[in-house]
This record gives sequence, structure tokens and C-alpha cells, in this order.
Amino acid sequence: MLRDMIPRFELFQPPDLTSALALLDRFGERAWPLAGGYDSLDWFKDRVKEPAAIIDLEGIDELRGIRENGGAIEIGALTTLTDVERHDKLRRDFTLIADAARWVASPQIRNAATLGGNLCQDARCWYYRQGLACYRAGGNVCYADTPQGLNREHCLFGASRCVAVTPSDTAPALVALDASIVIKSARGERVVSAEDFFMRPSVDIKRMTVLEPGQLLTEVRIPDTWSRASFYFEKVADRNTWDFALVNVAAAMRTDGERIQDVRVACGGVACTPLRLRQVEAFLTGRRRDDESADRAGALAVEGAKALNHNHFKIPLLENLVRRAVRGA
Repeated sequence: MLRDMIPRFELFQPPDLTSALALLDRFGERAWPLAGGYDSLDWFKDRVKEPAAIIDLEGIDELRGIRENGGAIEIGALTTLTDVERHDKLRRDFTLIADAARWVASPQIRNAATLGGNLCQDARCWYYRQGLACYRAGGNVCYADTPQGLNREHCLFGASRCVAVTPSDTAPALVALDASIVIKSARGERVVSAEDFFMRPSVDIKRMTVLEPGQLLTEVRIPDTWSRASFYFEKVADRNTWDFALVNVAAAMRTDGERIQDVRVACGGVACTPLRLRQVEAFLTGRRRDDESADRAGALAVEGAKALNHNHFKIPLLENLVRRAVRGA
């Protein structure tokens, strides 16, 4: 654990997407696609991950950039978080994803870190990342979910042996925007919703996303459904920069005067995947946007929450963030 060394691997720098997909198909589970590299290098140094081939995607221009398609937006997976944060149309029409990108890590990291990489991060649980044989690593115990476990950052919902949460700040925003994820391989293309892109541990505990060996996230598509709606994003972390969310909330809302016509609310840091609060959405639709509705929405958000030894504070935190989202969107 924490060996601070990178094992031997072959480095490939394909010039286009077709070549990259061919390499991913060739090496399968032994391949590691490299985007910004900020999460990858820690895995390699600690020798928790030992891929045979690193597929450096930096030279593939078709995976980079933000394009308009009608009123919708298409964002290449290699687009940096800084570009997402600063893009004029995103800042004007889809401020939710621009705000979420702005709260990732630090300005220096956002200059190189990519949207695709932020969505595909592996679990941040220190037991898992330090090479212990937990359930997610193929063992038969969850070290965080024990009487002595350090689980302050772990989940309130959706645990199934593993209690680690997805660390992405942009994921809840994309779930709230009803975004789609484009996945390509040498054998074709498929499109899944942002909500379905993340893998529940009850389905496959060894994966955080639905990506199979040989597949690559290539693009994020945001429909025009929520263009220029009312948005709210808030992240609570131990530090204002370079830290992962204890809890974050993303909300998109359309109103007719004082009444809520349609709403999406998603949270991060509280479940193994980004958590869409459907019960909150159903309650709010058609109601007045007032303090009473906000209070009831917050209470609904935490129904069924199951705290671990050290993360009880997340329950009132989540409740209050949902209240603030309803009032502030």
C-alpha cells in the first residue's frame, strides 16, 4: 500500500478514435484509457491497478469540444472542466453543469481534468484505494462498514456490501438535466441515460459504471428540455477547494408563477451512485414553491436514510440542502 511507484506498462497514443477503440478491444480488461490522468496516476503509483496498456487519449480531437445541436448540447468526453465551466451557452442556458464543474477540485486541476474522467472516477474509499481485499476489490468484507470503520464520507442509501459513494460533482447535475452518455467500442455505439450510467453495487460491486472492457465514454448529450430553466447547485465539503463532496445537490425547475410545473433533484455523496430524488420530484410537481413545500421536500429526501457510525451528520445536511435547492432554484 502507498508504494509511490508506477509498474511497467505499454503506452499507446492513438491519433483518432477508431485506433483507440481498436486498442481497447485488443487489450480488454488489461487496458486503461487515460484522459486528464489525475485519478489514474494515484492508482498506478500505489500499484492497486496494474494495467498492461495505457491508452493515452490526449491526441484525439474528436473527443474534445462543446457543440450545439439544435437547442441541445454535445460535450466531448475530453473537454476540460474549465471549458465546461466557462462555455458561454452552458453558462447562459445550462448553468447547472457549469456550476457543478466550477466546484470540482481546484482551478489547476480543472484546467486538465476532463468531464469524462470526472464521471468515470472509481470509488474514493481509502480501504479500497489502499489495496485492502474489500468486497469491491474481490474480498469478503467491507472495512468501512464495521464498528471500527472510518465511514464519515460514505453512503446513506443504496448500500449492498459496499458503502462507498461516487465522487463525481458533475454526475448529479447531468442526472438532473436528463443527460445521455454516449458509449462506443470497436463493435458499435450505445446511449444510456446519465442516471443509468452508474452501476449499483447490488448489480456489479466491482464496477462504478456500466462501461465494459473495450468500451469508452465518448460524449455527453444534454437535451434542450431544461434550457434556461431555474437551477441550483450546492456542494458541502471539508475544504472549499481540492476536496470531494460530503453531500451535493443539483436541481432543475420550471415554474408557472408561484407553482412548480416540473422539477428534477439529484444528490451526490449520499449513495453509491448519484441519487435522483423521485419522491421529492413527485411531491413538488404542481405545488407552490414556498417554505412549507421546501420543508416537506427536505423531509422526504431523507426518508429511508441509514447512517453508519460516523456519518449521521449527512442526514440533516441532505435535508437542508434539498430545502435550499427548492427555495433557491
